[in-house]
Amino acid sequence: MLVAAAVVVVSALVWRQAVPSSAPAPVRHVHGLGVNPGDDSLYAATHHGLYRLDDTGPARLVSTRTHDLMGFAVVGPDRFLASGHPDGNGDEPWSLGLVESVDAGATWQPRSLDGEVDFHGIDVSGATVYGVDAVSGSLLVTSDLRRWRQQPDTTMEDLAVSPADPESLLVATPQGLRRSTDGGLTWTVQAGPSVVLIDWSTAQTVAGVDTDGGTHVSLDGGRTWQQRATLPGAPQALHAASAARLYVATDTGVHASVDGGWSFDAVEL
Repeated sequence: MLVAAAVVVVSALVWRQAVPSSAPAPVRHVHGLGVNPGDDSLYAATHHGLYRLDDTGPARLVSTRTHDLMGFAVVGPDRFLASGHPDGNGDEPWSLGLVESVDAGATWQPRSLDGEVDFHGIDVSGATVYGVDAVSGSLLVTSDLRRWRQQPDTTMEDLAVSPADPESLLVATPQGLRRSTDGGLTWTVQAGPSVVLIDWSTAQTVAGVDTDGGTHVSLDGGRTWQQRATLPGAPQALHAASAARLYVATDTGVHASVDGGWSFDAVEL
């Protein structure tokens, strides 16, 4: 049953974080990946903070705060959304709720649900934001970053929303793929690979990764699939920046493809 939207009081706290000129790059326990249109660099949200990965050298820690960033999404040039847990060096509550950065991760401002929700998945289409709460297992949706609706529960491991239609969702579940065309109100079984990570890059291109590191790509909105390269290690995060440009983090490192997942190269960390 749809839960009525509730207005959440947003804290005025802003985390002011100095950006170091360089930092060590232990990019492990990656929870999210995204390409920033502001500088075309790949950003990795990890258990120990946010890192920028580019071709100028080793990964760089974006800020001195090392929050455990779980859900993570790039929504525009230098504009990020995230969730997770604070690093313990401040007086923030146990969970970040939804936080936003408009300076490529240098500072973060709480938007809503701080101390209430721990999103382990965040995905965005237009002004619509979906979050998967790890505590309740619920799928929540907002269009203003403050007021949220709880959709009917469906157990999911990862979520993808169409960039062309914010009502069209694909989710990876322990029982296989599920599809919604009404923003998560109802679900149908979708034939396809059993993936644990999924991301939707263009109107018709969807990528997924299975538990063995196998990369799967659909060119028709998730209705049919091709298996492509297999990556070493346990999968941690996936970002499909375009139909050709894919990034996958495993426990062996971060891997980049420029040919739609047919081949991958290691990203320097």
